Amino acid sequence: DRGDVAVVMAFARATTSTTASVSRRAACARGAKRGVGARRLDGSGDDAVRSAARSRRDGRAWSSSRVVDARDDDAVGLAVRALAEGKVIAVPTDTIYGFAACARSARGVEALYRIKSRNAAQPLAIAVGDVRDVGTYGEVEHLPRGLLEAILPGPVTVLTKRRAGARGASESLNPGVDLIGIRVPNSDFVRAVCRAHQGAIALTSANKSGETSTTAVDEFAPLWDGCERVFDGGRIEAQRLGSTIVDLSSHDGAYAIVREGERCASLMRVLEDVYNLRLKTTT
Repeated sequence: DRGDVAVVMAFARATTSTTASVSRRAACARGAKRGVGARRLDGSGDDAVRSAARSRRDGRAWSSSRVVDARDDDAVGLAVRALAEGKVIAVPTDTIYGFAACARSARGVEALYRIKSRNAAQPLAIAVGDVRDVGTYGEVEHLPRGLLEAILPGPVTVLTKRRAGARGASESLNPGVDLIGIRVPNSDFVRAVCRAHQGAIALTSANKSGETSTTAVDEFAPLWDGCERVFDGGRIEAQRLGSTIVDLSSHDGAYAIVREGERCASLMRVLEDVYNLRLKTTT
């Protein structure tokens, strides 16, 4: 999807790239005001709903038996079991629905690429249960004290240098890529799954690559058969923007907005007004 492309560009260029100038602040503000992101100007937010409805009418294979209420007592256990078996699950995050697999399972990571029809060269982000877990997978020692706790959990993907030799991540997860995107979603279910799983999950949007992000399970019904379980958390009240991706890999007190997503403007205010970081400018 469009957000996936943004992540790819960030991973590939992060160690040498510079980003757009202070104009991103205005773009974030405009996006929040309009309720659309800079990369979502076509008004196609309902396309996925119509597509799913057509798919059902056309009789495409999908199985409602795979759908589990995320509030059920056994939902977390079912999710953990599926992850341990290298299967893909669908989960509600705080921004959109996502496909997830065990980050340390080569089989699970490969299954994520298959269900999305995604180019294997495009990296994946991960999600963890608690802010303290971010440092297990990425280098964060250079960041001001309290910064991560101020922006997480929330609709933010933190892009930082991948920690060398980090346990809990398969070698098949973004091989040869220096940076890693890490989320702590403001989702009780996803965080509970990560904790019970005792490790990170690879996470990407629940849709085919290049298609519209989804905020309800019916919107990706044609893909249910590729999941071991689909955990229904109800409709997500968000704008289909996805998380804001912020590059915090720099050691010189600068940051970059890689993708303008949910709450971009408020994130920038915290980084600049509270932690005195500066937005990278084009050189």
